[in-house]
Amino acid sequence: MAVTDPDISIPDDATDEEAAAIAAAVSAHLARLEAEAPDGDDEETWDGKKWAFAGRIAGLDGHGRRVPDGAPTDAWAAAGRRDRF
Repeated sequence: MAVTDPDISIPDDATDEEAAAIAAAVSAHLARLEAEAPDGDDEETWDGKKWAFAGRIAGLDGHGRRVPDGAPTDAWAAAGRRDRF
């Protein structure tokens, strides 16, 4: 959820410390919303697939290997590099 134009008002009777606290809280909240928003790029990741792929490698090699985070997400390319895992 991208917030393009937040309408924020700080009470007139707020002290400088209260205004700073409100601004910090709103800023942190908006940053969290931006981080959770989908980027629009459909980049494939290993999320939820590492264990299955490691199991297939174990079936081929006879011993399990850990799939690193930087491994190619294309299964054929990753399988070609399994000796480096």
